[in-house]
Amino acid sequence: MALGGGTFLAQNKVLPGTYINFVSAARASASLSDRGSATIPLELDWGAEDQVFQVTSEEFQKDSQKIFGYPCTDDRMKGLRDLFLNASVLYAYRLNGGGEKASNDYAAARYSGSRGNDIKISIQVNIDDASAFDVMTYLDAGKVDMQTVHSAAELKDNDYVVFKKDASLAATAGVPLSGGTNGTTDGSSYQAYADKIESYTFHTMGIVTKDDTVKRLFAAFNKRLRDEMGMKFQLVLFDYNQADYLGVISVKNKVSDGMYTDTDGKTVYPEAAAAVYWTTGAQAGCAVNASCQNRVYDGEYTLDTDYTQAQLAAAIEAGEFVFHKVNADIRVLEDINTMVTTTDAMGDIFKDNQVIRVIDQLGNDDAVLFNRKYLGKVPNDAAGRSALWSDLVKNRQELQRIGAIEEFREADVTVSAGDTKKSVVVESAVTVVNAMSKLYMTITIA
Repeated sequence: MALGGGTFLAQNKVLPGTYINFVSAARASASLSDRGSATIPLELDWGAEDQVFQVTSEEFQKDSQKIFGYPCTDDRMKGLRDLFLNASVLYAYRLNGGGEKASNDYAAARYSGSRGNDIKISIQVNIDDASAFDVMTYLDAGKVDMQTVHSAAELKDNDYVVFKKDASLAATAGVPLSGGTNGTTDGSSYQAYADKIESYTFHTMGIVTKDDTVKRLFAAFNKRLRDEMGMKFQLVLFDYNQADYLGVISVKNKVSDGMYTDTDGKTVYPEAAAAVYWTTGAQAGCAVNASCQNRVYDGEYTLDTDYTQAQLAAAIEAGEFVFHKVNADIRVLEDINTMVTTTDAMGDIFKDNQVIRVIDQLGNDDAVLFNRKYLGKVPNDAAGRSALWSDLVKNRQELQRIGAIEEFREADVTVSAGDTKKSVVVESAVTVVNAMSKLYMTITIA
């Protein structure tokens, strides 16, 4: 991120940018940005390597096989199906790239990975032209490409293979590609992902792992980007309430132990941390004026919800995001983050993820507004500061209109000259609206 951002103690920043403090009591206009973007690094048998790639919910439904190697209905896509129940955009990254590409005499797989071994090339003499060949690419039993050519040099690479243009074509019933392997996943894989995702903007990051070392890495990453670089997003981890930070959500529930058999007969063991997928999507897609509290888990995993009332109360006190059973439904108990230690500057209200969504919305939208519309473009005079004030007020009025904040007055925003000719100082107060959580009722019987 080229521009400065984050929090400030004094007006002594060197980089131009937006520095915002939030204490208790990305658009170039004064409008609210949409929510729904998430990022997760994945272990895959197929797909782009060494890069972050964007997948929309529509692309996942239509093109999952081209992107991830399997149709969206395959059991190996279960986690992503959970994610896309609520997320609209995923910034994905393949952790286990760098393996071998499957190949045969006619083609090599487009990507490395074991899925390339399920590709076959079939060649037939064309029925209308005996000098031509029909070259077909199959994935499992499905034909994914067919070309009629006179020589291999005429073949065009497709979504699954890169053809060897110097090959000699001959009729064959089907020659499988072989030798494809996945790369390994280790700490350097996660670090490479962290380095690349830093330049993207998203609402929620999910890390699906039981490894405490990896969880510590990303908890520190989240805190650094939020506090030092002004990148406001929340991180979803499994069983990591020790973060004690408003930017980190710790899912308590594990996926029940067991195994299932997928569509091609392979036995798959579900990842204990797989509830992170749904939670990441739900947090990303949750509107700024809404809460995930009491949301029904409508995903496909079987979550362990065997908790007593005392254990559920203890989970809330420990800053754990927990699902519990209500009759036949599995629901979110409280939409909270891992923050348990409060201060005068940051009180209990910051434990609530609905509050964090509001302040993240303000932080991200105000930063984009200033960086794109005002930074280096608008004079720091009374008229320029008045224009900035007007845009900031419009942003908060829109939040009030949709019920995210309340009791906002124009006087709650002030814009004044800073200590230098190039700096401006903004003071802003908002009152966040929370969803109803507790009902205390007294009924008098006469």
